[in-house]
Amino acid sequence: MATVDIIIGTVYGSAVLVAETLEEELIKAGHSVSLHEDAELAGLDRSHFWLFVTSTTGQGELPPDLVPFYQELRETCPPIPDVRYALVALGDSSYEHFCGAGELLNEQLQELQAQAVTEHLKVDASETLEPEVPALQWLKSWMEKI
Repeated sequence: MATVDIIIGTVYGSAVLVAETLEEELIKAGHSVSLHEDAELAGLDRSHFWLFVTSTTGQGELPPDLVPFYQELRETCPPIPDVRYALVALGDSSYEHFCGAGELLNEQLQELQAQAVTEHLKVDASETLEPEVPALQWLKSWMEKI
């Protein structure tokens, strides 16, 4: 089984709830899981699977707790083609930059040649009050790729 690092970007806690739900499912499947709020690049092992769960703030911006990690990726990280990842973006389609934080993060990971194992999930707060429900369905649809 794999070791999974769940990197969380949250403001009000929805992303944490989603991350904890995914953590529980991954552990049930036999994986080893660590949650990372305020993640730092040096604290992550590139041989682990990286699972991102982030909300979007303001005008499509990253939550403050994920900004330093994103800046590390942009400014100091060499290409990371050995990193495999998946991403859950939380947002509200009534705003102009729906899931903008997830899009920013995904673009940066792609630029660094990280390997997405599946399409990232966009969860719309206008359509669901329980973002962990579609996130769990999404995880189950590709979890064997970890």
